[in-house]
Amino acid sequence: MAWTWRFEKSDGTEVPPAVEPEEFTTQGDAESWIGEAWKELLAGGADQVHLFEDSTKIYGPMSLHADQADAPDEAEPEADTKAGTASDAKVADQATDPAADQA
Repeated sequence: MAWTWRFEKSDGTEVPPAVEPEEFTTQGDAESWIGEAWKELLAGGADQVHLFEDSTKIYGPMSLHADQADAPDEAEPEADTKAGTASDAKVADQATDPAADQA
């Protein structure tokens, strides 16, 4: 099995890497290498990477921009601080009132 990286601009266009990677035999080796080479790859024009095991994409795109890597995901909803929701109340009613199942 071979682990490889795909290098892209932020729009998904593939670009040649500024540092030519070797063919990695483990995921850990591939990830260690990207951890050492990411600044040179970014300076050479790559904005993001994808990790593949043979032809199967394992993950990506992963940004090489440190400010984006540390930023919280805007798509994640904030935690709900309310005690419950209307559907929670209905489930609780059904659990305590067998007649509620008939409704």
